[in-house]
Amino acid sequence: MTEPDGTRFHARELYGSVIAVPLLQRMDAAAEAPQRVVIDLNLAYPQGREAAARAIHALVNEVADESVDERRTAQLGQYVVASLSPEALLEVVRRDRAAEHRAIHRIWPDFTVKALINRSCATVKADAARTAFAALGAGITWAVVDSGIDHAHPHFGHSLDVTLPVEHKDFTKNASPLTDEFGHGTHVAGIIAGQGSGTVVRAELDFGNDVHYLPVQADRMTGIAPLAKLVSYKVLNEKGDGETSAIIAALQDIQQVNGNGRDLKIQGVNLSVGYPFDPQWFACGESPLCVEVTRLVKSGVVVVVAAGNTGYGYNQDIVKGAVAAGMDLTINDPGNAEAAITVGSTHREMPHRYGVSYFSSKGPTGDGRAKPDLVAPGERILSCAAGAIRGRIEAKSEVEPPVHYLEDSGTSMAAAHVSGAIAAFLSIRGEFIGRPEEVKRIFTGTATDLGRVPAFQGHGLLDLMRAIQSV
Repeated sequence: MTEPDGTRFHARELYGSVIAVPLLQRMDAAAEAPQRVVIDLNLAYPQGREAAARAIHALVNEVADESVDERRTAQLGQYVVASLSPEALLEVVRRDRAAEHRAIHRIWPDFTVKALINRSCATVKADAARTAFAALGAGITWAVVDSGIDHAHPHFGHSLDVTLPVEHKDFTKNASPLTDEFGHGTHVAGIIAGQGSGTVVRAELDFGNDVHYLPVQADRMTGIAPLAKLVSYKVLNEKGDGETSAIIAALQDIQQVNGNGRDLKIQGVNLSVGYPFDPQWFACGESPLCVEVTRLVKSGVVVVVAAGNTGYGYNQDIVKGAVAAGMDLTINDPGNAEAAITVGSTHREMPHRYGVSYFSSKGPTGDGRAKPDLVAPGERILSCAAGAIRGRIEAKSEVEPPVHYLEDSGTSMAAAHVSGAIAAFLSIRGEFIGRPEEVKRIFTGTATDLGRVPAFQGHGLLDLMRAIQSV
């Protein structure tokens, strides 16, 4: 979700770090005070776990004598427990990075947390749907109303090959809809459809300040509906800014392409763009953009919208003052449109454990209606790299261009999962093309309850397999 200037949410807050963020915060607050830490061993260390532990012991002893808690380390097995000053801690990490093989996976305050690997396709059961039903999105065309799609990216292949009256269009100022100077639309599109391979970069915070990128070669990266066609409607400029009128114009063009519902050339739309709703402007869900979304749905088109990334802020406590908290009534427009499928974000691989993302906008709507409708993976999602986002990474000396895939986070990525899943569903359940209200009912009715309140999770987690099997 493209946010206005001044937003408190930044995708980089979700990046991993060798030194975990809570520990970095403690180090900043405590200055020179020793920190009791739990060092998580690198289980891929070539000589094994015990060798990794010995390497860490040696590093710690080089910079700070007798700081390892031998008794607790022996009890835990997978961890080395130590007390280190911030300066010594940073030096241990520096020396470990300089070694031929890293012995340290991550360093936490004295509590145990495990890092996870991204598997968002499996989280929504798209992989199972491909195997069991060949739900690949063939024959379905999905519009991506965003910052454009980079046609030069190898991920898309024939995904962008569309025929008249369907055509890629620009609603900014004389730019090509098949370029993406910002990079957001290409990332969203890659989650929905296409497939490819290339250099993947994962991000981590380097001592809490600089982002450090780790390149990995990926043999195959696949969208949720790899065979679906994508049509680019460019409404955001190179800075990620756009106008509501441009989005409305794009939605009206889709109406015309579809003959106002008489011949659906475009079966679905992904809107990972929007703005925070202020109830003093107009009735909730009745803004011009929301009305246009409703009209499009009534004409037979599925419209999937990101809920927004404004679900986190501060409450004013009479004793403590400003207290960080999840914020209700934060659904963005056009997610307030009743007919839209409004999507919040959850963890990429373990949603039952970690629940709804802290930044994900929360319901109900300003007039009391239930939103979001679904949640889907939106944290550190790997997809296609393009534009300014890719440029910043390639400028880093440790990453050789070209970069093909990178991580990004937000309800934008969550919405793209739902768009891809519905495209895959419609490709094998064609009787539901042109019946978006029933599609919404099917997907909300088969969602997996994460045990969170409806204002956070809506009906629950997207489940493509269950949606297919329900009909």
